[in-house]
Amino acid sequence: MLKVAGITAGYGAGDVLQGVDFSLDAGAIGCIVGPNGAGKSTVLSAISGLLRPRAGQILLEGEPIHGQDPAAIVAAGVSQVPQANGLFANLTVRENVLMGAWVIRRNSRLVRQRLAEVEGLFPMVGERCSERAGNLSGGQRRQVEFARALMLRPRLVLLDEPTLGLDPKNLTMLSESIHAVRDSGATVLLVEQQVKFGLRIATHGIVMDRGRVVMAATAEAVLNNPDMARMYFGGSPAAAASPGSRKREDVESTQ
Repeated sequence: MLKVAGITAGYGAGDVLQGVDFSLDAGAIGCIVGPNGAGKSTVLSAISGLLRPRAGQILLEGEPIHGQDPAAIVAAGVSQVPQANGLFANLTVRENVLMGAWVIRRNSRLVRQRLAEVEGLFPMVGERCSERAGNLSGGQRRQVEFARALMLRPRLVLLDEPTLGLDPKNLTMLSESIHAVRDSGATVLLVEQQVKFGLRIATHGIVMDRGRVVMAATAEAVLNNPDMARMYFGGSPAAAASPGSRKREDVESTQ
């Protein structure tokens, strides 16, 4: 579904990404993890067109999208949810969601249909449609952001550190929301600093360091790999993978 092959990209004269390779099947939840500065969010920028690669290919269902502008990539079926503060706090929940349908705004019947679809996935969006987005909890704001991203019925949804700024009590809501995005028919690729949380909800794990992919496998295989656990996850593979690990481990960040 998504193939990233040999991507080199950066800012100014420097290359942050140095030959990144990985792929995701349709319906997967992929999670990119690694230390700060590894290039994780830069991968999302390259896929979404916010950063033009200097070399390599990005294929969406076999069609090249690298080098296209962001509008063309959105039209191809890619939506991105930013790290934080992606909502207009003074607008209502519904107004924020409808911003995701801007390019189809003249087709009012289609907009109403898509709105009904996302309210079915995220009932809170319909229940609190007239409230200001700034009044919502962190987990609820994430639901609004996800609903907005789905208004164009994308094939691929990119999530940049969705746990950022959330209290631990909101992580269950976030996990359910990410699976709802996948259940809508989209493939999901997220970048996550809270390694154990991200890999536990993912089907595939991609570990990056210094602009390169050092491991790409099933999420379970990544969690159970002793070298990855020692170098990037702050503990043993048993502690990383165990569902009974202490709750505080769910919110540990990569050091």
